[in-house]
Amino acid sequence: MGKVIFTPEELAQSAVKYRKELLMMPVFKLGETLQHMTPRYGIRYQEKVGELSGDMQLGPYSETRIDDTGVNIKGRTLETYLGSVVKKFSPNSVYQSIYSDAVTKGESLKKTEITRRVLAFLAGKLGENIHDVMWNAVRNDEGEKTIDLFDGFDTIALGEIKKEEVSKTKGNLYNFSEAITGVNAVDILKDFYRSANPKLRKEQTKLFISHEIYDKYVDDYQASKGPLVYNQSFDKVYLEGSRNRCELVPLFNKEDSNLIQLTTKRNLLVGFNQRGEEESIVVEKHEAFVLQFIATLFIGAQYESISPERLLIGKLFTETE
Repeated sequence: MGKVIFTPEELAQSAVKYRKELLMMPVFKLGETLQHMTPRYGIRYQEKVGELSGDMQLGPYSETRIDDTGVNIKGRTLETYLGSVVKKFSPNSVYQSIYSDAVTKGESLKKTEITRRVLAFLAGKLGENIHDVMWNAVRNDEGEKTIDLFDGFDTIALGEIKKEEVSKTKGNLYNFSEAITGVNAVDILKDFYRSANPKLRKEQTKLFISHEIYDKYVDDYQASKGPLVYNQSFDKVYLEGSRNRCELVPLFNKEDSNLIQLTTKRNLLVGFNQRGEEESIVVEKHEAFVLQFIATLFIGAQYESISPERLLIGKLFTETE
């Protein structure tokens, strides 16, 4: 096996050369989650989002009647937070641990490809960690991990429940009265979906659940619907009875969540910047054999609307309730 050596200068130059590509690498690693959400780029700290509400109706002809009801904007704030990391690493250890199987004899793998792969690997790890906490992250100014960087969707939802902006009375909260099991999951999730606002049910929606709940759903479905001629597949993409309007979306980053969400793709906003000079990925050398991978990146999440026409939160039953 031939030996491939890359210098700190080559790594630094590659970080500059591939800056735009490297900044996008964390976003690419969000693929499992982000394909069901709406990314917003060019957001540096805050952007106002929301929806218009109001009405206008024709009535019998009148020369005196004036509609003076207002048109309102229910505003929300999509906030992106600037995160940073400085990661020390040794080119020699990276070579030994990651690339020993990838490097072949001679010049078959060029130095530029090696440096590119080193940087892409580290940038990708940023995205993997963002993906893992997309639902349960809680902003903590004193924190040091990705989970402390921004508020995830479950965290935002719990805050709205606490403020009673998401509630049974408002029609955007559903409290499960029993645990979901492998013998009741189909009926329970159908009841949940049918409790949603008719305007939400009219849309193409996504039901965000854990893989555990999904497994219970397909087990229950197979046991109860097995002999039926239309039950041709064990895996289920859409909720039974939704006319293929409710897509089941099991996610590994929802495994420990006590909430499920029924909403549309366009209602889940994930904010990035990707355009400002504050964001960068660079490599610097400060010690003889150790380099520093330095990255700064904006990230944030928000519901565009929490109105019952756009969102239904399900609070799962727990034994302590």
